[in-house]
Amino acid sequence: MEYVTAVPHPRSEADGPARSGRRSLALALLCGALGAAVALLATRQRWAEGTATVAGGAFPLTAKGSDVTGVPAALAIVGLAALVAVFAVRRAGRLLVSALLALSGAGTVAAALLGVSDSSALDEKAAQAAGDTSATVDGLSHTAWPYVAAVGGLLLLVAGLLALRYGRNWPAMSGRYERDGAPKARRRTASVDPDRPEDIWKALDRGEDPTGA
Repeated sequence: MEYVTAVPHPRSEADGPARSGRRSLALALLCGALGAAVALLATRQRWAEGTATVAGGAFPLTAKGSDVTGVPAALAIVGLAALVAVFAVRRAGRLLVSALLALSGAGTVAAALLGVSDSSALDEKAAQAAGDTSATVDGLSHTAWPYVAAVGGLLLLVAGLLALRYGRNWPAMSGRYERDGAPKARRRTASVDPDRPEDIWKALDRGEDPTGA
């Protein structure tokens, strides 16, 4: 009795890059979208708090992230747009957009960390509350939200680095052009016999002009 052993098919050399491309694509999309959402959410929260001396009493003051600095929110939006644009461009364009995504993440991290020690927003509010332009905030303290925004920027940075490393293996948006950039050739239409009504109706169903050449 003869035994037939199955011979495994050799894996294609392109399987490895394709798998790594899919994994890196999913990870970049997750990091980019989550990072932008976290950074935007963090800038809407309370970053700093303190008090101002008004009429002999302490007046509580708070400042949101958007009051302290608008840079993290702006860069998060830029990074999100760059993440989408990665799939609309190819070659050098994809490289540039990936670099923009990474820089947006790095800028978000830097701006968020600089906001930890920024007291200008509360100083301005203290001056308004006291009616004295030289007044400053007392008892300044910060919450953890600036660090949360920095984490969001770090995720955007990771997405950009993944795009720079593996972006060449990612798919691009398909349009009416082939890979070489040339327009797709139109399908040849079947000849229509004007003496045959059924041919005319079929041409109309296909969206063709039965009277054309």
